Amino acid sequence: MTTTTTNPTRTSYLFRDGVVALVTASVATVSVAAVGHAAGVSLDVDGAPIPILGFGTLTALFSVVGLVLAAVLGRTVRHARRAFVRTTVVLTALSLVPDLLVAAGPATRALLMLTHLVAAAIVIPAVARRLPA
Repeated sequence: MTTTTTNPTRTSYLFRDGVVALVTASVATVSVAAVGHAAGVSLDVDGAPIPILGFGTLTALFSVVGLVLAAVLGRTVRHARRAFVRTTVVLTALSLVPDLLVAAGPATRALLMLTHLVAAAIVIPAVARRLPA
């Protein structure tokens, strides 16, 4: 019988750094959306406006999903950091697909994709560095 032990300090650092990254990424995506909107980029998708604070809310939600993924991988996978980075890069790429397909102008689509990339650039490295290589 093999037992898996988890380093509680590593997990607490993972969540601490993950929450800091979550807040930072949420503020960053709200800022990107606000700057884009102030520059004249429409935030209307399918005829309905996206609230600027909605960018931060969804960033926080999906960052929590990423943290849960990291915690699970950290407990179950031998090379958790590599698995997390590969998985989240693929998920980030997939998250861009709906932005390409929405009924919105090209500038709006680009702004939506930029917010995904900004959030990923903040959260993925912050969480990955706390996972075992």
